[in-house]
Amino acid sequence: MNVKWITFPARGDARGLLIPIESDDDVPFHIKRVYSLLHMQSGAVRGAHAHRKLQQVIVALTGSCQIKLDDGRAVEKITLNNPACGLCLEPMIWHEMTDFSADCVLLVLAAEHYDEGDYIRDRAEFLRLSEGAHI
Repeated sequence: MNVKWITFPARGDARGLLIPIESDDDVPFHIKRVYSLLHMQSGAVRGAHAHRKLQQVIVALTGSCQIKLDDGRAVEKITLNNPACGLCLEPMIWHEMTDFSADCVLLVLAAEHYDEGDYIRDRAEFLRLSEGAHI
């Protein structure tokens, strides 16, 4: 599956922890958009789409959630719960975030500005397109 963990440099002392994230260095692309998800309701599902071209990194700044990843061939479920680790998603990965802890705050770093045309929101369309991506 075309995802990987990125470990960010965590620096700390008795005062606390600092985790810097630098574009084109810690993240393998130039960051053009940053957004956060917070105050998710119990039972909420976020994501439930794939991107045609967008690369992004998802970081759980606080709390935790489950993320289901699907590339059209394999499905994997992982936990996001470490602010010093980001999950780098390449294009054509269907992702669904669920099981948010009450304190969960997700940070998303994106390689491009928002483009509705880049989203694949229909699962059947994603599966059809992903077949061609793996041939």
